[in-house]
Amino acid sequence: MMPVITGLFVAILVLTPSASSKFISIGGLTLSGSTIFFPISYLFNDLLTEVYGYEKSRRIIWVGFASQVFGAMMYTIIGALPAPSFWHNQTAYDAILGQAPRIVLGSLSAYFFGEFVNSFILSKLKFAQRGQTGWRLAVRFVVSTFFGEFFDSAIFLSVGFYGIISTPQLLSTCITIWLVKTLYEIVSLPISMPLAAWMKRREGVDAIDRPGETNYSPFKI
Repeated sequence: MMPVITGLFVAILVLTPSASSKFISIGGLTLSGSTIFFPISYLFNDLLTEVYGYEKSRRIIWVGFASQVFGAMMYTIIGALPAPSFWHNQTAYDAILGQAPRIVLGSLSAYFFGEFVNSFILSKLKFAQRGQTGWRLAVRFVVSTFFGEFFDSAIFLSVGFYGIISTPQLLSTCITIWLVKTLYEIVSLPISMPLAAWMKRREGVDAIDRPGETNYSPFKI
C-alpha cells in the first residue's frame, strides 16, 4: 500500500499550488481552490505514520517536497520559454501556473511545517496511548491534523497573500480554511480508521515510535 499512497500523496501536492491560485466561495465561506482536496494529504500522512511509523512517513514527506519543487521549476521554465506566434495564452498561463515566488515559498514552507507537525504529534500520541485504537485512534488523527493544518494554513496565507488581501479578510480566510480542513478529517474518520486497521492487517505492520529509538529530526533522511 505504501507505493499507492505515496503516488496519490505526491499527485495532490503537485496540484496544490496551481489550485491555490483561485479562491472559491461556498455557502458564504471563502476558501482556496486546493481546500477541496488538499486535506486528503493529511489523511494519507496520518495513515503512513500510524501504520509505518514516523521515519517512513518522513521519507514520503521529503518525496512530496521534492515533487513540489520540481513542479514549480517546470512551470517556471515552461512559462519563460518563447511561445510561437499563434499562441496567445501567456497571460492566462502566468495567472494560473506562473508560480509567483512568494506563492511557491508559501506553499513549500506551509507543507514542510504542517506535514512534519502532523506526523510528529500523531507519533507521540500513539506512543502515549500505547497504540490503542477505537476512539483513541480518532483522537490522534484529529488532534494531529488540527495542529498540522493550523501551521499549513497560517504559513501559506501569510507568506503568499499578506499585503494582497486585506488583513481582516486574510485572518478570516485563514481561520475558515483551517477549520474546514480539520472538519474534513473528522468527516473522513469512518473511512480513515477502518482503512488504517485494514492496512495493518494486510501489511503485518503496526509501528510505535519509542523515545530513544526514533530520531524526530525532519532533516534525517
